Amino acid sequence: MGLLSFVREAGEKLFGRKDVEQAQASAAGGDSAAQDKLAELNQAAAASISAYIAKQGFDTSALTVSFDGASSTVAIAGTVADQATKEKLLLCCGNVDGVEHVTETLQVTNPEPEAQFHTVVRGDTLSAIAKTFYGNANAYMKIFEANKPMLGHPDKIYPGQKLRIPA
Repeated sequence: MGLLSFVREAGEKLFGRKDVEQAQASAAGGDSAAQDKLAELNQAAAASISAYIAKQGFDTSALTVSFDGASSTVAIAGTVADQATKEKLLLCCGNVDGVEHVTETLQVTNPEPEAQFHTVVRGDTLSAIAKTFYGNANAYMKIFEANKPMLGHPDKIYPGQKLRIPA
């Protein structure tokens, strides 16, 4: 099982992070109606993340996705074909507004070497990141391709986003 950390306030806005935070505060007081509302919001957030994964073209039939608003954590489990798919799924789950951690218990059918991850900071470009990791700014397309379909264009990255950097 692995744990990957993300910037909580950065990413796709798939569910109402503020609603989850308010329900969490109300539920902390022991109000059973608030606890029920929080459970409902957690399930809705998990469904939104699962739908986002499917929208990116990944098969979600062998995956289980859950969300815990109290810890801002997504848990994903199941079986995937290869290491690249596993890493892309982790990025789909983590690059979401309101998610700070992703835990996984994913089984990889065809294991491969793991990629590195890079958190985008203000001023980063794929070329600059490629220069840092590969020593060649022109290798930016390797990073772009490794993060498809989450990235639609090489210029569309944002601070706080976590990217997959293949070996």
